[in-house]
Amino acid sequence: MTYYSEHSKVWVSVDCIIFGFDDSKLKVLIGKRQMDPGRGEWSLYGGFVNANESIDEAAKRTLGDLTGMKNVFMRQVGAFGKVDRDPGERVISIAYYALINVKDYSEKLRKEHGLEWINVTELPQLYSDHNEMVRKAWRLMKQKMKTEPIGFQLLPDLFTLTQLQRLYEAVGGEEIDKRNFRKRIKDMDFIEKTELIDKLSSKRGAYLYRFNKKMYNEDSNFKL
Repeated sequence: MTYYSEHSKVWVSVDCIIFGFDDSKLKVLIGKRQMDPGRGEWSLYGGFVNANESIDEAAKRTLGDLTGMKNVFMRQVGAFGKVDRDPGERVISIAYYALINVKDYSEKLRKEHGLEWINVTELPQLYSDHNEMVRKAWRLMKQKMKTEPIGFQLLPDLFTLTQLQRLYEAVGGEEIDKRNFRKRIKDMDFIEKTELIDKLSSKRGAYLYRFNKKMYNEDSNFKL
């Protein structure tokens, strides 16, 4: 027996907004679209949901194909379903944002996919409503970072306080007072100071810090 035959069918896809942090800038991974319609236009990376997988599974598969990375931080942004959003067919897309350390992403894989890291504030016009997806994802990430330390997904395991401050400034879109920022950091037990010194980005040398996930799980009062 066939059900719902009286209703029209629509396509369901997923699109991944992949954020990275490099050179004190928040960046997004985009590439030229490899299919019609819109071939050659700047676009996010995505794909259609297979009949045998959930939308979350489709997003993880798409992200895995793109980055070759596992256990990546990913959250759903929402559904985008304007009737005319795709000139090819009636397509509803579920967008997800992911956070990765740029240095962990294979340059070979990036070049194979023809992708570029572009500053989030300097994005070109993207295919369909992809700019809207990025704006919403960025807004959700800003809100999330105020209550959860998700920003550490974008940093190397060892980082300086200057790097950490630059990250929060890049995501928040505004400068932060250095003294107040470091005062707040000192109150966070889950940010550990090590005995290691970074002499590459600082002439005087700066202490390296790390995120202690175990300590964070014991501290439920995080707010920055």
